[in-house]
Amino acid sequence: MTWDKTFKLSDKVKHEKVSYPNRYGITLSADMYMPKDMDTSKKYPALVVGTPYGGVKEQGAGIYAQTMAERGFVAIAFDESFNGESGGEPRHISSPEIFSEDFSAGVDFLGTRPFVDRNRIGAIGICGSGGFALKAAQVDHRIKAVATASMYDMSRVIRNGWEDSMSAEERNKMLDELGEQRWKDFENGSPMLPEGFPSEPTTSIPEGLDPISSEFWEYYAMERGHHPRSHGPFTATSNMAFMNFPLMNYVDTISPRPILFIMGEKAHSRYFTEDAYEMAAEPKELYIVPGARHIDLYDRVDMIPFDKLEDFFTKSLS
Repeated sequence: MTWDKTFKLSDKVKHEKVSYPNRYGITLSADMYMPKDMDTSKKYPALVVGTPYGGVKEQGAGIYAQTMAERGFVAIAFDESFNGESGGEPRHISSPEIFSEDFSAGVDFLGTRPFVDRNRIGAIGICGSGGFALKAAQVDHRIKAVATASMYDMSRVIRNGWEDSMSAEERNKMLDELGEQRWKDFENGSPMLPEGFPSEPTTSIPEGLDPISSEFWEYYAMERGHHPRSHGPFTATSNMAFMNFPLMNYVDTISPRPILFIMGEKAHSRYFTEDAYEMAAEPKELYIVPGARHIDLYDRVDMIPFDKLEDFFTKSLS
């Protein structure tokens, strides 16, 4: 098998490509990482790891899954429905409900492995999947603990704009335009998909990009994190679902299962994590990584607090 990740395979783990259905019948593709010296006659704690919004399992999610496998966990990094190597048509749809369901589908798969203790399964969500992991845990009590890193609340930012700056008039205008786009999509026979990141990695950031877009370009469009299956944007009309589907409305009901919120000190996305932390009930913890930007918690193994993650899940999945 050709190794197609943005990181090297660790000599401390075993890797296996797996697939399984979600409850919509969409086949999900995942990479499963296991400790190299694992005794398959025993049962291990397990983790479902979601990708940054628009990313694929071969990038940051795989780094988290592999590193946690080095530390004794069985971990899967998965591609969301309609994206990466997972099934679903049309391609590059985004759905808050289905992306949350995909976490539960990962629990379905892990909990039926003979070497996994189904009472010790947790979830890690990076960037946008942090919101989906929390949403899944609000109703799926099989998820015994959740950690988020550089979390984005995609429903909030799509409905309310950046830092909640969107006016009701602007929102109504957007919804009018999305309604018109649905007619165009229907007539064209396929949904409008905005241009994504380049198919080959670039060597520089284009002039004129705002700071947030520049940061994402640095990761997704340059050698650092580029992967050909990581398109970036989703179909335009996907935004309608997010504007109608809040992700954090029952986050307090995850209690008494614990939540670990991880964010970078210099992350542009800090307010999503800070507000979600305030809404969540105990037990909860907020961990701030000194000097880290938003994307640094995707792949900077020298900054991602894996010791903290190991300690959190060892204790909460005991």
